[in-house]
Amino acid sequence: MKRISVVGTSGSGKTTFAGKLAEILSVPHIELDALHWEADWVEAANEVFRSRVREAVRADRWVIDGNYSSRARDLVWERADTVVWLDYSFPVIFSRVVGRTFRRLVSGEECCNGNRERWSMAFSRDSIILWALQTYKRNRANYPPLLRSLEREGVRAITLRSPEEADRWLAQLPS
Repeated sequence: MKRISVVGTSGSGKTTFAGKLAEILSVPHIELDALHWEADWVEAANEVFRSRVREAVRADRWVIDGNYSSRARDLVWERADTVVWLDYSFPVIFSRVVGRTFRRLVSGEECCNGNRERWSMAFSRDSIILWALQTYKRNRANYPPLLRSLEREGVRAITLRSPEEADRWLAQLPS
């Protein structure tokens, strides 16, 4: 495993998992959110974002977290040798995304590029909680055939179904 893409519904813990994995493997950790979001929650123009992703995936070794299916998945997956899908139950996803959102709202914790959760966003059409609700079933329908297709191309596809399974998987890796 040299180039690993970590995917999953918002709130699944992609960034935390990818950070741990990158540390174990001693490789760079790249967050697609950090390449996508500018200050004040402004989305990078598509070509700017894709250029950033292209540059990031040129490296020989990395762990990248994030989906960005229509905007950058092709760039990441054409270089990935492994894709890890955090396919957790809806109650786990929902409790995590709600908990993380409220923790960030109360603490003022930075997300990426100086951005912070805002109360006005948390309860709007742009809410990450609403996004997780809207994409959970879609991800569960779309990822299995995509991962089977990758496996046919020689890419290792790993599905982890619970945080405990993810922790066990990380623990068995040689450091």
